[in-house]
Amino acid sequence: MEYPVLSHHGGTHGVTGSCHQLHLDPSTSLLIDCGLEQGADAAPGAASAPLGFDVQGIQALVITHVHLDHVGRIPALLAAGYRGPILCSEPSAQLLPLVLEDAYKLSISSEPAQVARYLDFIRDLIVPLPFEQWHTLVERPGVTCRIRLQRAGHLLGSAYVECDIQHEQTNTRYVFSGDLGACGNPLLRPVQPPERADVLVLESTYGDRLHPPAGDREQRLEAAIDRALADQGTLLIPAFSLGRTQELLYELESILHRKALLSKAGPAPDGDPLDWAQLPIILDSPLAQRITGVYRKLHDYWNAEARSRLAEGRDPLGFSQLISVDTHARHQQVVNYLKSTGRPAIVIAGNGMCSGGRIVNYLKAMLGDPRHEVMFVGYQAKGTPGAVIQASEGAEGFVQIDLDGQMYEIRAKVMTLGGYSGHADQAQLVAFAHGCNARRIVLVHGEQRAKRTLAAALRERLAQPGHEVCVTVAK
Repeated sequence: MEYPVLSHHGGTHGVTGSCHQLHLDPSTSLLIDCGLEQGADAAPGAASAPLGFDVQGIQALVITHVHLDHVGRIPALLAAGYRGPILCSEPSAQLLPLVLEDAYKLSISSEPAQVARYLDFIRDLIVPLPFEQWHTLVERPGVTCRIRLQRAGHLLGSAYVECDIQHEQTNTRYVFSGDLGACGNPLLRPVQPPERADVLVLESTYGDRLHPPAGDREQRLEAAIDRALADQGTLLIPAFSLGRTQELLYELESILHRKALLSKAGPAPDGDPLDWAQLPIILDSPLAQRITGVYRKLHDYWNAEARSRLAEGRDPLGFSQLISVDTHARHQQVVNYLKSTGRPAIVIAGNGMCSGGRIVNYLKAMLGDPRHEVMFVGYQAKGTPGAVIQASEGAEGFVQIDLDGQMYEIRAKVMTLGGYSGHADQAQLVAFAHGCNARRIVLVHGEQRAKRTLAAALRERLAQPGHEVCVTVAK
């Protein structure tokens, strides 16, 4: 067998569970991500299932980013005996313990001493790496391997991984895309394709579609809020704690700042339904609050425009109208208050697909009242409560949903605001592959239709005289 050899332990049948092993020789390998299969991809008991592969010889686990579909099987990896380093970017090194702590409490144990021991164990293994610098992992006669992390634009700290392998007299460079971000993220620096890739392992989440232009996203958010709150109700935004919540806060601060400047210039225009200066923005997610705190500390990793706001004395993720709800008792008070009063408010609460978390209590309290509105800003997986509510948008007649075993009528308004995808679309994926002049492309992390469509687009657009491109779908 000729090395290096690539094998896959997840991320081949759908859009979750990314886990790829790069074998350098018969006894030495690297693991790129160790993610959990979720939603329709997941088998029963996936969170506690054994790994299904041998950890012997794995020199390092390299993490592209800290979403659970890329890191959620780390407990199983440790249970299988892995004690090597967990390599990731410097922001990911701070975010990873928060994400794994939350998952551990939900699926394994919330006993404080046990959680503390687990987190201490994890932190001892984490090795933060700076972006754009080579790091040697293996160096011995016959094989040398070094890796480099580059910004992937998906969320704070997300990276794609370059693996440069010298094997005997042959040099081969593998690039693992992780999840590539869409253009126009308000906080993050844009993705730059790698300088070279002999083998590119490429995500394909949106390989069969193009995103709408994101340039007017903030204006559409502002107009949607005006419409939603004209009835003096609450606007509920289900959002995941990591990434999407911080983008929303950043754009809400921008809207509030602009409204404040306009109010100083004169009275609000006739017909403006909102007093924006008094509008509470409620963040009801303890995990999102902790993650937002890390984002605020790591502003050196923001893009230039976002950092310039800090230089102006603004705090895009900690503005004065932002109210953070911590305890469960306080959460219940807020739910009851907003249900019974006529004061407009915006609530951002987890989780993003309404399948658990604090958003469920808001839905139980408010779905039956047409004063309120649910705004979706992200993908809703088939079969989730979020997908059912989203499907009721514009529906006529009597629509109900099952929440925690009880039926609730959907009379609240429902809308979906596009432009918030965290993944690159087909054109951006093709541009990434074209930029590194890849000779072989392996498609992962996508539904079958998306992978087939992207494969055809890559073959068509990358074909050049004298440059053969082999595109395969991982199995």
